[in-house]
Amino acid sequence: MHILIIGAAGMIGRKLTERLVADGRLGNSAIERLTLADVVVPPAPQGFGGKVETVAADLSEPATAARLAAARPDVIYHLAAIVSGEAEANFDKGYSINLDGTRFLLEAIRQEGLRQPYKPRLVFTSSIAVFGAPFPEVIPDEFFTTPLTSYGTQKAISELLLADYTRKGFIEGIGIRLPTICIRPGKPNKAASGFFSNILREPLAGHEAILPVSSDVRHWFASPRAAVGFLVHAGTLDLAKVGPRRSLSMPGLSATVGEEIEALRRVAGEKAAGLIRRVPDETIIRIVDGWATNFDPKRALALGFKADTDFDAIIRSHIEDELGGRIGR
Repeated sequence: MHILIIGAAGMIGRKLTERLVADGRLGNSAIERLTLADVVVPPAPQGFGGKVETVAADLSEPATAARLAAARPDVIYHLAAIVSGEAEANFDKGYSINLDGTRFLLEAIRQEGLRQPYKPRLVFTSSIAVFGAPFPEVIPDEFFTTPLTSYGTQKAISELLLADYTRKGFIEGIGIRLPTICIRPGKPNKAASGFFSNILREPLAGHEAILPVSSDVRHWFASPRAAVGFLVHAGTLDLAKVGPRRSLSMPGLSATVGEEIEALRRVAGEKAAGLIRRVPDETIIRIVDGWATNFDPKRALALGFKADTDFDAIIRSHIEDELGGRIGR
């Protein structure tokens, strides 16, 4: 099996690569070849016995998608995107990368299939940003998509394209709407949701963190471990069970910022919780006010997707995976 990961240099891309290398297979098929693509050359994985190609690739350029599709990978993970805050601040860049890049990839696959039969599985990472207020207390699978940000709009349009290219038989597509991933390792990025991770990650490392919203803000979360599990499962799932609605809201954990902080206090102590400083940011407050807070993802659960159960476990998994099991390093 040949697997292509687009966006392989990002956090989820790197963790997915590590998982696939460790497993050595996807479902019942041995992984013989990995192609890792991103705007910067992704790091080559260690310990993989098959063929690995790492390439710098800008998906917003049509020739890039054609080049990647020409290698005819069996499974394509499309993780590439610019994040919500940046997409909102830079309208042209958001549409160029988040929408045009997806469209170029889908069309490149279709053209490759017209040349010679080719129908790969395409796993697309969408977002709960496709939903917009006003919300019910718990959002069901049947809730309509009315995004209130450019990022959410770009993801929603891409979901429609994914469904149509699947319906026409060009791909085997599945879209997974990721909750906000927490705790994200590394440095803060331009995502409007970044503070959800910052207020845990930075104190765990002994650094101050800024909280731009109130403690009663509620949101929908999944850990990096859970997100990788979603992707692996989407790569092996019997898609005949998914039906024509090709995008699924992933299971997650609904929690408030205050509940995050209390979990931090339980796991890491009062000193860590005391490193959070409240500095309101009206721009972020406005964006977050339009986000979904709780879901009833019956379809995804019935199809075998699994999520985190509490924030204490999310924090402990971050300590194990990123801090070597120790706090304050």
